[in-house]
Amino acid sequence: MSLLHPSYPAPRYFGEQGELTARFRPATAEPDFVSGSGDSGTAYHYLSTNTSTDGEYGLYRVDMGPEAGGPSTHFHKAMSEAFFVLSGSVRLFDGEQWVTATSGDHLYVPVGGLHAFRNEAPEPASMLMLFAPGAPREEYFESITQLADLSDAERIEFCERHDSFFV
Repeated sequence: MSLLHPSYPAPRYFGEQGELTARFRPATAEPDFVSGSGDSGTAYHYLSTNTSTDGEYGLYRVDMGPEAGGPSTHFHKAMSEAFFVLSGSVRLFDGEQWVTATSGDHLYVPVGGLHAFRNEAPEPASMLMLFAPGAPREEYFESITQLADLSDAERIEFCERHDSFFV
């Protein structure tokens, strides 16, 4: 009887001893960027960026204050996105329905998949966001609050440059 096994990717490291290249980041590290102010702000922890993973993926911890909101329905043409709720409750939209996700819940969104998220709860929430392949999301996170100051053409260019297509 033959069992089908998925194959591993082709090797990319050809040494025999391994390298000292692992990077540790303690949970107590300060956020890399904070959007908003007070308790309703959102803190972004750049755990593994496009640059630090050579484009393999980007992993971010997002700590949202109470009723912090989030992006409306959108999709990406070049990357998938995944959400993993660490604490609190996050409203996740899977393209068909909104669900209230709590600690341990996960949502995977393939390339092109409609999705959205927000914190509607009166308590803070924290989640991991994974983008694959990696993309320079840091500029997006740090600039998204300035969209209201842009012209329609500038807003469209910004969203296209950051692979975010809102519907």
